[in-house]
Amino acid sequence: MGQDQTKQQIEKGLQLYQSNQTEKALQVWMKVLEKSSDLMGRFRVLGCLVTAHSEMGRYKEMLKFAVVQIDTARELEDADFLLESYLNLARSNEKLCEFHKTISYCKTCLGLPGTRAGAQLGGQVSLSMGNAFLGLSVFQKALESFEKALRYAHNNDDAMLECRVCCSLGSFYAQVKDYEKALFFPCKAAELVNDYGKGWSLKYRAMSQYHMAVAYRLLGHLGSAMECCEESMKIALQHGDRPLQALCLLCFADIHRSRGDLETAFPRYDSAMSIMTEIGNRLGQVQALLGVAKCWVARKALDKALNVIERAQDLAEEVGNKVPAKQRDPELSQLPPLIHEAWLCVTPGSRCGLPPRRSCSFSTAHWRPIYSWGSCQHVVTTARALGPAHGCSPGPSSPPCLFVLCSS
Repeated sequence: MGQDQTKQQIEKGLQLYQSNQTEKALQVWMKVLEKSSDLMGRFRVLGCLVTAHSEMGRYKEMLKFAVVQIDTARELEDADFLLESYLNLARSNEKLCEFHKTISYCKTCLGLPGTRAGAQLGGQVSLSMGNAFLGLSVFQKALESFEKALRYAHNNDDAMLECRVCCSLGSFYAQVKDYEKALFFPCKAAELVNDYGKGWSLKYRAMSQYHMAVAYRLLGHLGSAMECCEESMKIALQHGDRPLQALCLLCFADIHRSRGDLETAFPRYDSAMSIMTEIGNRLGQVQALLGVAKCWVARKALDKALNVIERAQDLAEEVGNKVPAKQRDPELSQLPPLIHEAWLCVTPGSRCGLPPRRSCSFSTAHWRPIYSWGSCQHVVTTARALGPAHGCSPGPSSPPCLFVLCSS
């Protein structure tokens, strides 16, 4: 397949993709990749495959094509192509929650010699780096990266990049609990879509509506949150955008939980969790699990909440996400500080537990002391989660409520 035919087939694939015939577009592009001998054409079609698999939530395939694209860029011996391919590699790792790798590849992009693409893609590199720092909860560096990306957008009149940065800033301020700004920035993104986005993909509108929904819920405006989330989900379903579908399901679940409708919230958390597991969004899985934990807390089932939180802790540790104590969610204040924090340090063989009390009532409504051998971390954590409730009555012959012997 020669250069002209390669170009025609790439354009054919783009037309199919833009008309939501995604699988047909992928078939056309894969055929080009198999048969074309034109290196520049192969580089371009690999970029199309990276973007398509990203929007479909097929992040491992996205990563595979990004790696092949780097090899193609090296064959072309062009610094602009190399920068673009490293950016795609960074984005692929960002989607897979490999945030340290993302930062490393972004730094590689920024360290490449001055290129023509540098001015155009520098903002996108900074945005990806900011998203990675946010995934690690390194808030100051995340904000610095987003501000740098925003400067790139303004200096280059890149409204599309500005829209994406505003959505990321919405997520940033939601995490640091400045909910007014968490709403301001996605509203700004929505304005950019209305003013400049006539020829843009609908994903930009869907993205801004989703972030508005998150902020509205956090501010307690549940009706507005539901409207925005429904609009975002409609577009996500229309375009087969699995990652956004998962985020919308998570937002729907949070809205129903905020309304006290736990029966409706639970299955939506499950659905969000299923998609996020399928696509490899581990940080999204953590958020879904925390939502489930909050539901169990609302039902006073603290033992079930603790089990869910332990799962979330494991996933959070996998991706390196750590949140300072002051950022911990107040809705989980009844539970021990497991998420993103170190477990209680215990000397092997020591005697641990909460201050001794006499004959306490626990949240499980059982009147009994706790004696246990085994994992001290687990036992002390469980004891704290069950807690002593109100109504302790001292008795000289009663054993202490919490008495934990650490075997290791």
